[in-house]
Formats: sequence, structure tokens, C-alpha cells
Amino acid sequence: MNEDELGQIEQAMNHSPLPEVPQRATAIRLLHLGHSPEAVAAMLAVAPSSVWNWHRRWRKGGLDGLANAAKSGRPTKADANYLHILEQALDTEPSTLGFAFALWTINRLRHYLAEQTGILLSYTRFRALLSKHDYVYRQPKHDLSALQDQDARAAAAELLDWLKKTPSNPATQPSSSSLWTKQP
Repeated sequence: MNEDELGQIEQAMNHSPLPEVPQRATAIRLLHLGHSPEAVAAMLAVAPSSVWNWHRRWRKGGLDGLANAAKSGRPTKADANYLHILEQALDTEPSTLGFAFALWTINRLRHYLAEQTGILLSYTRFRALLSKHDYVYRQPKHDLSALQDQDARAAAAELLDWLKKTPSNPATQPSSSSLWTKQP
């Protein structure tokens, strides 16, 4: 191993952003110092075959070979079209689309998107998709002020203000010097 490669290995041991690389770089460094693969495996508490594999990968691809390879998997069902329709739905009030409700819930939104795209994601997958794209579901704050009697509300507010300003009897006030009080 030349000086440049040794410097790269030492840099990776201490400063690699990938969690698997420092241990593997340490194994390469120990092999360079003359330790056997079996001894390195014992020091790092891994199987000797792992050390051999890391060494082979390092010889073939350098530091990039020590990183985990990208894993293939099933492509997501939520393609660009699905995300576009999701964004449009979230920007549109449901009542303008002909629904009898005014707020999207996760299930309502999920089923609406299934009607539009033909793709029905599970509840858990849909929540993960929303989270991945930084959508946050907040509970609506219900305001019933429109249903209240405004005259009674104003009278109650006036009475409350009067009660706040009225001095109370000091004998019925709890002492501020103790946490214990006596019931009147």
C-alpha cells in the first residue's frame, strides 16, 4: 500500500460519513500492518470471511469498494404522476371536488388518490410517503363561535372582567408563604 492509499484509509477510519466504512478501513489498515485475516477478524469481532471480502473489495474498488452497494428492490408504486395528483389534492379543498367534507384525512386522501390513479397504498405506506415528502397532518382547531349567542358571550366576558377587578377578602386568600392552605 502506498502513502496516498494509507492516508485515504486513515482518513476513512476517522471521518467517513458511511457507518460501515470505518470498521472495514480499520481491517485494511490492520492487514497492512501485518496481522493475519484471522487475527483481524478476532480483533474486530467479525468472521474471517468478512475480512477477506473487505480486502478483496478494497483491492478491486478502493475506498468506494468498502461502502455497501446500493440494494435493488421493488420500485415504489407512488410514481411522479401519483405525487403530482397528491400535491394537487392537498392544494384543493375537498368540497370543491364534490365531497361532503371540508378536510382531508389520511384515509379519505388515500382513497381519493386510488380513484384517480388506480394505486391504493396501505395506510402505513401512505403515511410514510407523506412523511418522506414533508407533509404534516395537523388536527384542525374547531371554532364554535359562530354557534354561540353573541350577546351572552359579551355579557360573560364583561362579568369575567368585573370579577377580575373586584378585590377579594384577604381572609379567604391562601397564604403565599406556604404550600399548605386551609379550606374556608
